[in-house]
Amino acid sequence: MSSPIPPPEPTALESAKAALERIILDPTYHDLLAIVKAARNGAVYGAKVRFPHALVMVFLFRPGTFSEKASLVFRATRTHAQNLARFAVIYKLVCYVLKHLGSRGGPGKEGPYDTLLAGLVGGYAVFGGRGKRSGKIPSVNQQIVVYVFARVVLALARLAVKPADAAAGVAGGLPFVSRPDVSARISHYAWPVFAAASWGAVMHLFRYHPEELQSSLRSSMTYIYQQSDSWDGLRNFIWHNK
Repeated sequence: MSSPIPPPEPTALESAKAALERIILDPTYHDLLAIVKAARNGAVYGAKVRFPHALVMVFLFRPGTFSEKASLVFRATRTHAQNLARFAVIYKLVCYVLKHLGSRGGPGKEGPYDTLLAGLVGGYAVFGGRGKRSGKIPSVNQQIVVYVFARVVLALARLAVKPADAAAGVAGGLPFVSRPDVSARISHYAWPVFAAASWGAVMHLFRYHPEELQSSLRSSMTYIYQQSDSWDGLRNFIWHNK
């Protein structure tokens, strides 16, 4: 009988891949590797979200040559991706440090305010600064912070009127307004009032203080509500804006 053929020796590339997988799957390195993964995810998400938005807004509403517009799209995409990646790294890193320094639950356990502190540090470091040359707040950063702020306000508004559920151990929101009957009534009417107030305010600001609105919002509103007031023939009434 012939002796069995031994399996081929793994190549250097396969050995390196196996070693890398052992490190990645080792729980000892999980928290540190999560920081690297967060940076990757932040950059990818930022690019995916910003690129189509910048492409549409710049090419539809911004003047300039093709190369100038392409440069604006690239810069906005890069800035958004970099900022989300930087914030993810700082946030995860601060959470890691706080967790391993020890908190109310002791070293290795997350404290009740670790995420708040990490968010404060990341928000200040990444989104709290101004442009080095212009001294102005970057428009991309304004858009991200305003987006987050709007979601925070909506969440806090919902939390304020959230009824208590003793059986589930869920605390209610603010006194009186979180009573089930009052909460249901506020929830029913709050959104129409909020939507009406928001649009009324932004249209008033656009009419009398347009310079205070964000540039992308101002550009789109100029296109829709201001440039629609003028034309000199069928060509720029239907087929072209100007």
